Amino acid sequence: MYGSVQLAGYLALLATPAALLLGAVRAPTDPPSGLLSVQFGVVLAGTVVAATERRRLREFEAVGFDRTDAVDALAVAAAAVGTYWLSVSVGLGPVLASAAVGLTVGLTIRHVDGAAYCGSFVGMASPALFPSLEWVALAGLLAGLAFVATAESFGGFGGKYGTIALFGCIATATLTDVDYAGGGSLAWRLAPVIVAVAVVAAVATIGLRTHGGLSSVVASAAVGVVAGVAFPPLLPELGATLATVAFCASFVGMSSGERLESTGHVAGAGLLCGVVFLAVSPALAGAGGKLGTTAFVSCLAVAGAQELHAVVRSRGRRFPPNR
Repeated sequence: MYGSVQLAGYLALLATPAALLLGAVRAPTDPPSGLLSVQFGVVLAGTVVAATERRRLREFEAVGFDRTDAVDALAVAAAAVGTYWLSVSVGLGPVLASAAVGLTVGLTIRHVDGAAYCGSFVGMASPALFPSLEWVALAGLLAGLAFVATAESFGGFGGKYGTIALFGCIATATLTDVDYAGGGSLAWRLAPVIVAVAVVAAVATIGLRTHGGLSSVVASAAVGVVAGVAFPPLLPELGATLATVAFCASFVGMSSGERLESTGHVAGAGLLCGVVFLAVSPALAGAGGKLGTTAFVSCLAVAGAQELHAVVRSRGRRFPPNR
């Protein structure tokens, strides 16, 4: 029987993207016409996957908290603190700090690479939101518990780790009653270049995995390191934003073949990721995990569209049109 802890984890993975999308809708921006329709479509397609996932999870037996779970939870918290220190105190910035942690752990301590990568997204939080390591540690600990609770939920979807991280940040912000950092919207005229970078980064990540033999963590982190090093000096005004976009879309490329069936589906999710990135830019500003949640939403939407397409095709074969 599916346990209450696992159910709570499943619900957290649904509530967190909902909070981000709701924040984007409520933000005082001037979005292009039709954007609300896109967001509605994303939610609708994601709901299809959520319902399928809920039925699948009923087949799992509830299990207790064991030593491996404790190690994973602590790895999330430790990586959160380490990434925040690298980002703020050392001055690497959030993208390079998170990518460096993911790359290092992915190459050296592979049994906790997923947990540590998840924690690194918590550590991307802005000091304007969490001004001290103690708050980051709390967010990392809460994300670590969520990491364990969500072990069976939505496996294989890119961006899941970031969604867990954002949950930890939202929970901490709520418990400590802090305000989110002031965040401005990105200009929609940047959409073509942002979407192009997102598609390339998503496809590049899946290519590093399938053709380069890298793990999903190492492939994503490598894209983040390259983007974080290359874009800012090449494009001083836009480089930091494009590096962030590339890192965000690299999480799409972490999706398994069971979730996104082809490179074309990964490219489609990358395209949608760029659009969602622009849409949610003013929401929950300063919280770690926003990038992963953006990728997660995009992957759920494309996977949901795949399911709907499969249902339509199946019914079409069963009930051919009259001739």
